[in-house]
Amino acid sequence: MAVDHYENFPVASILLPRRLVPAVEAIYAFARSADDLADEGNATPDERLAALAAYERELDQIDVGATSSDPMFTRLAGVVAQYRLRLDPMRDLLSAFKQDVVTQRYADYASLLDYCRRSADPVGRLMLALYGADDADNVRESDAICSALQLTNFLQDVAIDLEKGRIYIPLEDLARFKVSEAALRAGTVDAPFQALMRFEVERTRALMLSGAPLAKRLPGRIGWELRMIVQGGLRILDRIEHAGYDVFRRRPVLSAPDWIMVGWGALRM
Repeated sequence: MAVDHYENFPVASILLPRRLVPAVEAIYAFARSADDLADEGNATPDERLAALAAYERELDQIDVGATSSDPMFTRLAGVVAQYRLRLDPMRDLLSAFKQDVVTQRYADYASLLDYCRRSADPVGRLMLALYGADDADNVRESDAICSALQLTNFLQDVAIDLEKGRIYIPLEDLARFKVSEAALRAGTVDAPFQALMRFEVERTRALMLSGAPLAKRLPGRIGWELRMIVQGGLRILDRIEHAGYDVFRRRPVLSAPDWIMVGWGALRM
């Protein structure tokens, strides 16, 4: 399981009903390409923001039933119409991508969660809508899982994000545990950094577990898909712990034995 920005779309999963594959692929293409506009290549910030604004205009066209000249948005419009999807989650994604262009630090946990609300939670909301399971309770717990997955990604990618000039650990937490940005850039794994990461991992695990009942409540394939996602995220957090919180020298990832534990955890749920 890739606990990454938009790799939680189960496009190739054997658990995804074949009837939903075209819809998931269309939504994924939108999210992945928009994320790349914000984060990949050598474009200037202004060019990135302009490209994302063009995506927003394409969503406006879908909203009023206009035809797009872009095949990707034509496919997306068909999915929106077929499943009566709201465009708000997609607009939230674009809002988060625009924020990625201009924001490299987060003062506190609340502001980081607000970013996750727009960068990660829409994925779960759209998937629930495709399954016709997007009631209030399900959405609330899905948001917890998706935000926890995003936070997990930040914790395993501290070094990668630093290379991009970004820090996704709240500045208030760095100050509380007396970890400087210079220490992060140096890859220092000392007692203060370990205490900081222990706190972040435990808080993220608690958030994940708060949403986990959704995986047990949803029936059939979506329930099993979500169980695997939850267990994969929890296992990444375990790997961070087992590495002594050293995320600088080797990015925590899931190996074959970890996958066995993920499957067993899903069965036990």
